[in-house]
Amino acid sequence: LATYNRNLWNNLKENLESSVGSDLVMTPLSGCLLLSILVFQPALTKVCHDYTKEGEDNGWFSSKDDRLPIMVLMPMNESALMSSISLGIEPAVELAIQHLNESRNYKFSLVTKIYDTECDNAKGLRSFFDAICFGPKHLMIFGGVCPSVTSIIAESLEGWNLVQLSFAATTPVLADKKKYPNFFRTVPSDNAVNPAVVKFLNSYKWSRVGTLTQDVQRFSEVRNDLTNELEKADIQIADTESFSNDPCVNVKKLKDNDVRIIIGQFDENLASKVFCCAYNLNMFGSKYQWIIPGWYQGSWWEQANSTNCTAKKLLTAMEGYIAVDFEPLSAKQVKGISGRTPREYEMEYSEVLQQKGVEPSKYHGFAYDGIWVIAKTLTRVMDLLKQKESQDMYHNFTVDDREVGKLVLDVMNETNFYGVTGQVMFRNGERMGTIKFTQFQEGKEVKVGEYNAIADVLDLINNTLRFQGVEPPKDRTIVHLQRRNINVPLYSILSVITILGMLMAGAFLFFNIKNRNHRLIKMSSPYMNNLIILGGMLSYSSIFLFGLDGALVSEKEFEALCTVRTWILIVGYTTAFGAMFAKTWRVHAIFKNVKMKKKIIKDQKLLIIVGGMLLIDLCILICWQIVDPLKRTVEEYSLEADPQGRDIAIRPFLEHCENTHMTIWLGIVYAYKGLLMLFGCFLAWETRNVSIPALNDSKYIGMSVYNVGIMCIIGAAVSFLTRDQPNVQFCIVALVIIFCSTITLCLVFVPKFITMRTNPDAATQNRRLKFNTNQKKEDSKTSTSVTSVNQANTSRLDGLQTDNHRLRMKITELDKELEEVTMQLQDTPEKTPYIKQNHYGEVNNILSIRNFTDAKDGDKSILKNHLEQKPQAQWGSMDPSRINRGPLEDINSPEHIQRRLSLQLPILHHAYLPSIGGVDASCTSPNASPGSSPRHRHMPPSYRVMVSGL
Repeated sequence: LATYNRNLWNNLKENLESSVGSDLVMTPLSGCLLLSILVFQPALTKVCHDYTKEGEDNGWFSSKDDRLPIMVLMPMNESALMSSISLGIEPAVELAIQHLNESRNYKFSLVTKIYDTECDNAKGLRSFFDAICFGPKHLMIFGGVCPSVTSIIAESLEGWNLVQLSFAATTPVLADKKKYPNFFRTVPSDNAVNPAVVKFLNSYKWSRVGTLTQDVQRFSEVRNDLTNELEKADIQIADTESFSNDPCVNVKKLKDNDVRIIIGQFDENLASKVFCCAYNLNMFGSKYQWIIPGWYQGSWWEQANSTNCTAKKLLTAMEGYIAVDFEPLSAKQVKGISGRTPREYEMEYSEVLQQKGVEPSKYHGFAYDGIWVIAKTLTRVMDLLKQKESQDMYHNFTVDDREVGKLVLDVMNETNFYGVTGQVMFRNGERMGTIKFTQFQEGKEVKVGEYNAIADVLDLINNTLRFQGVEPPKDRTIVHLQRRNINVPLYSILSVITILGMLMAGAFLFFNIKNRNHRLIKMSSPYMNNLIILGGMLSYSSIFLFGLDGALVSEKEFEALCTVRTWILIVGYTTAFGAMFAKTWRVHAIFKNVKMKKKIIKDQKLLIIVGGMLLIDLCILICWQIVDPLKRTVEEYSLEADPQGRDIAIRPFLEHCENTHMTIWLGIVYAYKGLLMLFGCFLAWETRNVSIPALNDSKYIGMSVYNVGIMCIIGAAVSFLTRDQPNVQFCIVALVIIFCSTITLCLVFVPKFITMRTNPDAATQNRRLKFNTNQKKEDSKTSTSVTSVNQANTSRLDGLQTDNHRLRMKITELDKELEEVTMQLQDTPEKTPYIKQNHYGEVNNILSIRNFTDAKDGDKSILKNHLEQKPQAQWGSMDPSRINRGPLEDINSPEHIQRRLSLQLPILHHAYLPSIGGVDASCTSPNASPGSSPRHRHMPPSYRVMVSGL
């Protein structure tokens, strides 16, 4: 703006000095005021034609002079920018006027006067003033090549009541009708390609693009308009990048954002840099599609290559790009308003160029059609004015420039004819032209289609558009969602194993129900065994549900499965584990009673315990379902390359059963189950030393509790760690359930089945209850191992235990009395007859008590015979020779010792041996060792008690 003002100031000063004199002294402020007067108050300059005065007669339409002047503005100086365009335009204008005159359909001849703007704002404005002030009174302005000069002049046209028609100004700025109401152009605007681009995108169903724009106003305006068009077409703009010099950073961002369809707006000087960056980033080929402007000069990559990439690399990256630009000449060979087809006109134009020796211009067709637009417009305006004049009854019709200017505007908007560039039609001053699409193929651009803006139709030429791949590029990395589902063979194998497990559980259930009245089954609580089987079968059935996912069921069914499988697994676990827990607790509660008190725990109490556990589970599950039910959630994972090498990416996803507060609910369930499991493991540990005959299975129940506890901990941990691997997770969960259920059922029922098969009467043959007590480490604490009996024998067992206790107390009292008698024998041998008489009956009582508790009839007879055979020798007879001996000699004499032993040993044998194992009926002598009895061969020596006769 500063340069423009300075140049404008210098030009004005030069003009005024040449007119007034060199002594003129002007300040910048006075110059600006003068400029304002010249531009906005032309009526004050007496040297200029008055284009604004109202009421002044403007009778050019009825004048006999058929020459109508037209002002032509374009850069003609070869040193000026864009002058090459003008050099090729002048022959087209001359050819159009020639054809216009030859047609004889017009009563006037257009006279063009070219004013050189030199693509400079100040000089262009000076040329415009010269034409206004010193030239003829122009009816229209034709031209405007340089955007800056054109915009300045077009902004002031409304004040001059002039209409300008441009053939080369494509800048989108001039499309603003509020700012440039009197501006028209036969060439499509740069924005005109945007609807064509959107149509092209829609044809290939590309709905996601990115833009790369040079940071220049011209390209920024096109980008802004394109953004609006894309939003209207519901096309997503994934990324918008702008650059000034180095585009590599922005190109890299486009790649990072997975932009495949890239619309570029930059000149050819930076286009080489863009494609060099694209080559280095591998953003070319079958996965990418570049769309760039199509107005670049031929072989631009060779002339504008300022990068370190070779021409070969650039050509590799450029291969397949789409260029979009307006069509310079119509492809339809239809005779237009001039009576010539586009090809015929092009031939004549080429001949004129050869005669003048100038280069062609891509805008020549628009200039040619522009002359015809002016001719048709002026003809129509003349007809309208003559029609108004004829309607004036007073024959004093006059018209001023403002009315003429308004008529020209109205007629221009109604223009519609077919020219060499196609159908010529304006919409808000903008040309509705034809946009062509070309593709860069093997080093050259090939036309592949065109877009008709009037009909809004895209016409692609068959078999001309070639993509690098077998199909058009995708507008994004096509992401195929791939469900991580359960492998069908794995699911089938585990299902077969599960079915076998359920069949085994069914067999155990049949075995347990069929033999429920057998003593062996009764001793292990058949009702609790049924609960263990039921829980195992429920756990088995949950495996089928865990293997079902979205590939086999719908989303609603999957959500229902989330709830059902959770309920089945929790209830099955509680049923099976609760039954084992209850049985282990009964063993611990009864037989950890060191005082051997009466303790009866019936199966009904165990069922209440299991029912309580299930009630707690149901409360938790019902609250869970009502407050925060499980729902289907999808977890997506990072993209993976297609294993088949296709241009797609795989995004695995996994379906989960989750809710809002999943952690809280799982914490409640894990805490409850964990406490039960820990307590069950504690009870199993406490009863680990139980060694019981086949009528009781507490040892196997303890092993089952251990098995369930350990497997659940391992399964839960590994399942959590393999959450994103459904096959591994399902396999682990299924195997844990199968192993827990199968091992538990086998430990509980296989020993019973083996016992029933090998020795069906083992339960009735073995009538003893063995209580094994093992001394612990240093604290001398003992643990008594016992078992439970069934309810049918509970009352009998209690009675026998009471009698046994009473008799044991009686034996202890008699032992004390026997010890006193023995001491008296040692001290007073004279009292032997008295002792014999008074205590012989008591000895017999001792023997009779032992006969009740342990010994057979043979033991009693042997002892009585032994006492009756030598009564006098033992109790009554005395050796006369020893009567006078001292007391110590008599007591310690061999005879006395032998006599005492013969009496004491049998009594001690029967009185004290019960405390260390008892006497078997097979003993033939009171002196026989009790260890030789078959009943004592396998009995450990310490703290063992045997109750005979049960």
